[in-house]
Amino acid sequence: MEARVKLSIQEYLEEVARFCDNQYGTTVRSQFEDIGGTSELAMLVAPTGEELLQLRRAVAIMTPSEKQDADRLSDEQIERIAADAQVDPAIFAIFMNGYALICKRVS
Repeated sequence: MEARVKLSIQEYLEEVARFCDNQYGTTVRSQFEDIGGTSELAMLVAPTGEELLQLRRAVAIMTPSEKQDADRLSDEQIERIAADAQVDPAIFAIFMNGYALICKRVS
């Protein structure tokens, strides 16, 4: 059995970006809308341009050690990075939790 290699946080960001602001992504997001018309959980499949910009900004300011151990960051670390990057902490937390889940599947 071949061991799978853990994606880097940057590689995961590019995977999330695949369907940003395109027709397929819009269709997927519409399937997950709540009564208020929001669909944050669909962000990991099809982020909006603004969400992707925020995620890129947050990942860009992470230190090398934070990027290396991104799947093990605490809630406090995630909140601090979001605040430092001036991004929506909920969007960044959803992204980081998605990354942690992907890493757990690999190991």
